[in-house]
Amino acid sequence: MTDKTQASPNTRGYDAKRAMDFARSEVFERTFKEGMALVEEAAAYLDGPGRAASKRLSRAAALAYAGESMRLTTRLMQVASWLLVQRAVRDGEIPLGEAAGEKYRLISREPQAAPNFAGAEELPEALKVLIIKGAAIYERVRRLDETMYEGGGETANPVSNQLARLNEAFGR
Repeated sequence: MTDKTQASPNTRGYDAKRAMDFARSEVFERTFKEGMALVEEAAAYLDGPGRAASKRLSRAAALAYAGESMRLTTRLMQVASWLLVQRAVRDGEIPLGEAAGEKYRLISREPQAAPNFAGAEELPEALKVLIIKGAAIYERVRRLDETMYEGGGETANPVSNQLARLNEAFGR
């Protein structure tokens, strides 16, 4: 049986050790829990109180509600998918090189403000809070994805590189 966490030829361009260390870290565990909790919170709101609130909105606000809830759901599903892939890497269920492929990556781009829908100012406060939280976790995960899989070997912290060499030299 092969170790699925080992670097493969596809891992060129990023620091495989750093990516694996992150997937095994407490920071990842907290991010995973926070992301999944937000998915559950948003689903509960949109399926319950949010649905009732949306029925009381003006036509323009109801359209804004539909657009923003779809945008929120899409972002959170992308976050959940990315987090689940990293957990699968950590658990040896998929190779790290596969997780680094386009198929599993968050779209890496500079954050851009989403255009407001007409009527967005009338949205329920609870949805506005979820939108803000969703944008924040998405941006955090997008930056993690970028840090882990885009040229990490070229832009890695020099101190980390030296520590890694020392650990390698002394077998720690």
